[in-house]
Amino acid sequence: MAFPDYAKYDGLGLAELVRRKKVSPIELVEEAINRIEDHNPKLNAVVYKLYDRARAAAKGTLPDGPFKGVPFLIKDLHATLEGAPTSHGNKLWRNVPAAISTELVKRWENSGAIVMGRTNTPEFGLTPYTESDSLGPALNPWDVSRTPGGSSGGSGAAVAARMTPLASGGDGGGSIRIPSSACGIFGLKPTRGRTPTGPIIGESWNGFDIEHVLTRSVRDSAAMLDATKGQDVGAPYIIPDAGPFLREVGKKPGKLRIAFSTKPMLGKNVHADCVKGVEETVALLKQLGHEVLEDAPVINGEEYSLHFLTIVAGQIRADIEEAAAMAGKKVSLDDFDLTSYGTGLFGTILKASDYVKALRYLQSKSRDIGRFFENYDVLLTPVLNQPPVKIGALKPSAGEQAQLKFIARAGATWILEAMNVIKPLAAQTFEFIPWTPVFNVSGQPAMSVPLHWNQEGLPIGMHFVGKWGDEAALFRLAGQLEKAKPWFDKAPEGY
Repeated sequence: MAFPDYAKYDGLGLAELVRRKKVSPIELVEEAINRIEDHNPKLNAVVYKLYDRARAAAKGTLPDGPFKGVPFLIKDLHATLEGAPTSHGNKLWRNVPAAISTELVKRWENSGAIVMGRTNTPEFGLTPYTESDSLGPALNPWDVSRTPGGSSGGSGAAVAARMTPLASGGDGGGSIRIPSSACGIFGLKPTRGRTPTGPIIGESWNGFDIEHVLTRSVRDSAAMLDATKGQDVGAPYIIPDAGPFLREVGKKPGKLRIAFSTKPMLGKNVHADCVKGVEETVALLKQLGHEVLEDAPVINGEEYSLHFLTIVAGQIRADIEEAAAMAGKKVSLDDFDLTSYGTGLFGTILKASDYVKALRYLQSKSRDIGRFFENYDVLLTPVLNQPPVKIGALKPSAGEQAQLKFIARAGATWILEAMNVIKPLAAQTFEFIPWTPVFNVSGQPAMSVPLHWNQEGLPIGMHFVGKWGDEAALFRLAGQLEKAKPWFDKAPEGY
């Protein structure tokens, strides 16, 4: 038996039906399986299916949490589930079962959510599109010729296609907000330290990366953050507690002072559809009684991007070397995607002092951004510089691939030449995501809200950034926007 009204409810709505015994967890699991089997062949969103495990959990005794009996998907990166592989989008890790479950996975399961499988991700979560050699491209349910974004692209596609009402994501440069924008759903990146990162990783990407969920409703995001927030054992620092966030969703936000900008921080161009989305959102915010002013932090985009890339390149090279060591192999291009391998080459020519200087630069600029938010409650920008792009549009061209392969196989004396390829590739990537990485560095909460669709029917998320530690203000604002301009029932055709 399944539950045909499944897509009419968010996660909390399904859990309430379970509590009232209107539906059973196993019915929800079977419906989720039906939907994954129907839609996944078109989208490649779910890359590991854990149906037997899910059925066993549904028939057993579930924790009495806010999402008791609700089907859930976990991104195939960082968050490990004991006994199941975590590929990180890499072929060496593809079939290696995890020895333990990470703390955040335990908390997701303690919320009562039932894990159905794992979702597609690019190798090591590097790119804002989901097209790894190992797992294949994830496709966007709004237009299967286009990307659902990355690096949580599989989760974004799965939630938009109504496979599950919520799924996990990680955000190191925008990877919750990017697919939320591209897939027309809600996605909040919490404040650094709000959710646990251990015990396997202390701080991913020097703390730029944090995990949470992608959802159809604002309240599901708030309730799951309530269920998972708080430091774990050995956390490097503790941030002040906040919440319950679910209570904030229905509260009036008051009159907020909101800055807005369509000028890219890290790129040069913004599509007219994204500008129009901001203009319409500004009008809505004014109608709701907020003070809205055109303003934004000032950043040297080229310099900032290079320092961000320095950190990422070092991290990716470490991922590459760790994967090879786990497999008992020497590092070889044959075992990695060309984009991540090329980025890792940059990591091999960096000195430790380069890494530290980059980190100091980025931390200094984050202080400048903090001073900007002394005058504003929220900053509004687009999430992306354009609507979701075609599959393959952001990957290296054939000429760039040939150059990278030559450099990779030629040996160390040629590595410096990689910069001539990596720099333009990085510039192309930051052109697509000219705002989101800045707030991974600063650690501030930020969210993508599905408020705009263009004439082609493609979603364009609006990006709201809050003060450090103030997810509450974002949830209040998101709840108000969700009521003023509802999106919950806006679905891709056929889903």
